[in-house]
Amino acid sequence: MKLKRKNVGAGILMFLFTVLFFVLTSKFFLVASSQSAEGVDLIEYGQRKWMKSDVLDAKRGTMFDRNGEVVAQDIPSYSVIAILDKNYPNHIKDPEEAAGKLAKVLDTDKENLVELLSKEGRFQVEIPSGRKVSYRKKEQIEDLKIPGIDFLRESRRYYPNQTFASHVIGYTGNGGKGVQAGLMGLEKSLNNYLQEKDGKITFLGDAFSRAIPANKESVEKPKHGQDVYLTIDEKIQLYLDEAMQEAAKEYEPEKITGIVADPKTGRILAMSNYPAFNPNEKDIKNYTNFAVSYPFEPGSTMKIFTLAAAIEEGKYNGNEQFQSGSYKLPNIGRPIYDHNRKGWGTITYNEGVQNSSNVAFSKLVREKLGYEKFRSYISKFGLDQKTNIDLPNEKNGSILYNYEIEKVTTAFGQGSTITPIQQIQAATAIANGGKMMQPYVIDKIMNPETKKVVLDNEPKVKGKPISEGTSKQVRDILETVVTEGTGKPYMIDGYSVAGKTGTAQIPGKDGKYISGWGENVFSFIGMAPKDDPKLLVYVAVERPKVEFPEMGSTPTANIFTSVMKSSLQYLNIQPEAKEKQNKSKMKKTYGKELDDYTGKSAKEAKSELEKLGMQVSVIGSGDEVIKQEPYEGAYVIKGERVILRTSGDAKMPDLTNWSYMDILRLSKLIGLKETITGSGFAVKQNVKAGSPVKAGDFLVVQLEAPKETEPELEEDSEETEQNGEGTEQNSEEETIVTD
Repeated sequence: MKLKRKNVGAGILMFLFTVLFFVLTSKFFLVASSQSAEGVDLIEYGQRKWMKSDVLDAKRGTMFDRNGEVVAQDIPSYSVIAILDKNYPNHIKDPEEAAGKLAKVLDTDKENLVELLSKEGRFQVEIPSGRKVSYRKKEQIEDLKIPGIDFLRESRRYYPNQTFASHVIGYTGNGGKGVQAGLMGLEKSLNNYLQEKDGKITFLGDAFSRAIPANKESVEKPKHGQDVYLTIDEKIQLYLDEAMQEAAKEYEPEKITGIVADPKTGRILAMSNYPAFNPNEKDIKNYTNFAVSYPFEPGSTMKIFTLAAAIEEGKYNGNEQFQSGSYKLPNIGRPIYDHNRKGWGTITYNEGVQNSSNVAFSKLVREKLGYEKFRSYISKFGLDQKTNIDLPNEKNGSILYNYEIEKVTTAFGQGSTITPIQQIQAATAIANGGKMMQPYVIDKIMNPETKKVVLDNEPKVKGKPISEGTSKQVRDILETVVTEGTGKPYMIDGYSVAGKTGTAQIPGKDGKYISGWGENVFSFIGMAPKDDPKLLVYVAVERPKVEFPEMGSTPTANIFTSVMKSSLQYLNIQPEAKEKQNKSKMKKTYGKELDDYTGKSAKEAKSELEKLGMQVSVIGSGDEVIKQEPYEGAYVIKGERVILRTSGDAKMPDLTNWSYMDILRLSKLIGLKETITGSGFAVKQNVKAGSPVKAGDFLVVQLEAPKETEPELEEDSEETEQNGEGTEQNSEEETIVTD
C-alpha cells in the first residue's frame, strides 16, 4: 500500500516537472522566434532587461567673489515621491493618512494629495508641492515616517546673498533634458565654462533596480563645471546694494545705477542696479544692467574730460576770468545759459568749474581747445566706443557731433549719450596718473578638480589720454568742486574727495525734455583719497521723488558718501590728517551761507541782504521776520532772491522775471498750491500783484525764456545751487540745459 502511494506521488511530481519543462521550453522558443523575427540579439535583449543605470550628479561651476566667498553655487535639493506599486516592499499603504501628514508640512491641499496617492497602475508619483525642497524640509518629512515616501536627490542653483549683484551674476533655468543653463548675466555668458555634465553608473539589477550581488559596475564619471572667481568684493557690493535699497525705499526713483572700481587696475569691485531682483525667486521687473546697457546724456560729469583735454593741451588757465550767465554762438538762435540763468558775474574758470558753468566749458571748447581737438579726446577717453568689459549686452552711446551746437553741448554733457561704464573707464585715467584701465569683472576661471586655471585676466591699459601731471591737476580742481562748489554734499569726513556732479535732462515721448522738480538723472563720479585714489565710485539716480526744497541729488549723495566711506574703512585706508584737509581747501571767493534773519526787523534784514548783492522780497504787513527762504545755512550766491515773511496779511508780489525756484520758494513760504508752465522766467500770473493771498490759494504762473535781444542772462544745464550744499538742480526745459 505504501509503495503504491509513493508511485502515485512520484507520478504527480513527474507530471508537474514535465508540464513546467514544456512551458519554459515553449516560452524560450516563443521569445527566440519572435525576437529573431525582429532581428534582435538575445544577449543584447537580456542585457537591456536586467542592466540598470543611475545618474551620477555633476555640479555646475561655483562663482566666488575676489576673496573666495561664494556668490552662486549648486546645493542639494530633494523632490518628494510616493511609491504606489503594492508589489514593492515599501509603498503607500494608507493614502488618506499619508496625505494628511504631508499636506501640513508641504502646505498644500489634502484632497488633491489623496487623489494623487490613490492612482491605480502607477509605480510611483511625484508630489508637485514637494519639488526641490530643502534638506531641512526633507528631514521634517522623514520624521513623519510615512511608508512609501522617498526622495529624489537633485541640485538647484542658490544665491546666498539674494539680490547681490543680480544683474551681473544673472540666474539659471531649465536648459532642456533636466539640465540647468544660464539665462542671464554671467550665468549665461559663461555657460560653456559653468555647464556640468552628469555621469552614469551601470549595473545588473532586479525588477526593482536593486543591484545583484557580485556584479561588475561600469562608471562614467561626472564632469563638474568650472569655478569662476570675480573681481567683485562681497563687502563693498553689500555696501552698495544696501545704500541703493535705502535710497529706493525713501525716494522711489525710476532707476539707480552704482559702480565701484579700483582705478589702478580696472577691477570692478561692485556693480548694482535698481530695480534689482532675487535670482532665487526670479521676481524680475528689470532685465537691463543699466551700468553697461543704458546710454544716456551724462550731464556735467562729462566736464571732467573736457577739463582734462583743455589742461593737457595747455589751453586752460584757471585764474583767467570770463563773463558767466550766457554765451551767444554765431548763427544759433538760442544762447547757452548757465544753470542758474544769470550766472555769477565775472568769475575765473576755476570758479566756473566749481559752479559747473556751461558757459565756461562752451568757451573752453569753442575758443580755446577747438572742436576737432576736443573730438579727438572723446576718442582717447573711449567715450565713443564700447569698453569691452566682460559682461554681456554692453551698449555703445552716441556722440552727436555734426553741428556746432552739438559740439558745444557735448562739452558739458548734453545731446550725446554714454554709459556709466564708459565714464568709469575714462575716469580711471584721471585717478591713475593718466593711464586708462579697461574695466573687468572676471578675475579667473579654474577647474575645481585639477585646480588648473583655464582663464586668467590681468589689468589692461587701454590708453594714456593725458599725462600724470594733467591727471593730478584735474584732481586738484575737482577737489574744490567738492569742498567749495556744487559737490559739497559729497564731502566725507576724514577723506579728500575729487569729483563732479551731473544733472542730466530726460527726453520725453514728444522729444522735449521733461520738466519739473526732481525730473532728472542726478549723478556723481568721485575718487578718494584725492592724491592717491584707491576707489572710483559712480552713482546715478533717475527721477527721485523729492519735494522742494530738497534737492534731487540728495539720494545720489547719500549713496556715494555711504559707499565710499564704508569701503575706504573696510580697505583700511587711513583718514587724512585734518591739517592736510584744511590746506587742500581753496578760500571761498563767492557767495555765503545765509544767516538766520527770523526775529529781526524786516527793514534791517532787507538792507543787510541787499548790501550782500541779494534780491530781497518782503511778504507780509508786519515789521518782524518770522520765516525766510532759503533757510538759515543755505548756500546763496550774489544776485539770488531771498524772500522774507513777516507777520500780518500777505499780498502777492509782482512775479515778473521771477525764476522757477523763486516761485517755488514763495509758494512754500505762504503755503500756496502752485502750477507753473513753460520755462525761463515769469511773464504771467493769475493772482494780480498786490492781491491778498493765504495758505491754500491757487497760483498759476507762466514762464518764458528771455528773448535774444534781452541782456538778461539765463541758465543752461546744471543743478541750481541752494540749501547750503551747492548742489545742482535743473528745473528748466530748455534744449540746452543739463548739469
